Amino acid sequence: MDLQNEKCVMIIDENLSLGIIANTAAIMGITLGKKMPEIVGTDICDRTGNRHLGIIEFPIPILKGNADIIKAIREKLYEPDFSDLTVVDFSDLAQGCKTYAEFIEKMKRAAETDLNYLGIGICGAKKKVNKLTGSMALLR
Repeated sequence: MDLQNEKCVMIIDENLSLGIIANTAAIMGITLGKKMPEIVGTDICDRTGNRHLGIIEFPIPILKGNADIIKAIREKLYEPDFSDLTVVDFSDLAQGCKTYAEFIEKMKRAAETDLNYLGIGICGAKKKVNKLTGSMALLR
């Protein structure tokens, strides 16, 4: 990933409880790490020789949104102009499932319009990511 020309952000519904916000960020982060393993740095050792697993090599701003904003951005990301971006979304449907098998079955029956997004992660060309999220504030 070219850090000068690429960017990664997460947008999370600011109206969610703190626990659901944290869970949404964690799940999307794990998914991005799997999809883009090159963004995770090598393991390192501290001065005393204790090993620490590698972490992401650049910051991922967490931006505040709401259900409507996240839904609108998700819909734009289906457009051909944004097809080269890496996108991970997390919906209320996914959050409500106890197993991945349950998630698979429910998603097979769900239409895009049925999904209410809790968060979305976007990585790719900085210009495109900024076009979608450049005016959004940080979630604090």
